[in-house]
Amino acid sequence: MINPENRSLLLVVAVFVTALLMGAIWKFLPQDSGPPQELLGVLRFEPRQLGTLEFIDHNEKLISEDIFNEKWSFVFFGYTSCPDVCPTTLQALQAVIVSIEKDKSDLLPDTQVIFISVDPERDVVSNLHDYVNFYNRDFIGLTGSKENIDNVVRQFGAGYMMEEADSSGQYLVSHSSAIFLVAPDLRLVAAFSQPHIPKTIVAQYKAIRAYFSQ
Repeated sequence: MINPENRSLLLVVAVFVTALLMGAIWKFLPQDSGPPQELLGVLRFEPRQLGTLEFIDHNEKLISEDIFNEKWSFVFFGYTSCPDVCPTTLQALQAVIVSIEKDKSDLLPDTQVIFISVDPERDVVSNLHDYVNFYNRDFIGLTGSKENIDNVVRQFGAGYMMEEADSSGQYLVSHSSAIFLVAPDLRLVAAFSQPHIPKTIVAQYKAIRAYFSQ
């Protein structure tokens, strides 16, 4: 029979040997090194799963969250009367698409650009149609009720605020300037802050696609 002192000693040795074995096994297991350094300020630390969404697109079709299925989606919130941020951002996104197309890579077929209006009162479907088509006929414009827009804005962690109207009734809308990236599984995985440099966005987008394909 093993006395208590020897039993304690054997237990200590067993724990020590087990720790050594676990360390050896861990050493040879593949380790997740995390995202590339250049993506640390772009990728969301915890990707957010999108829920139910309701829109009307620029062709007057009813659209749900299914629009994100099987596509990598660049999403930007804005409004067609925007004097500066929206035009320059959509021009940047057009340059991103052109760059990806010139690469002749396999990224283009499952990449889309979605512009979501935060000014549904003025951005009727006809205005939205002409606006997105001006930049690229493949861009998708979405609008809807204020309630539905507030829902999607909240899910993206974005924001907007109507400014006070002038004497002619015209007003500006302060809104988030980031370009968001939604993965095909409806997770919000990244956000590109200003300045929106197309070359940089393309490089980061390729790195994100490579990271998530591991």
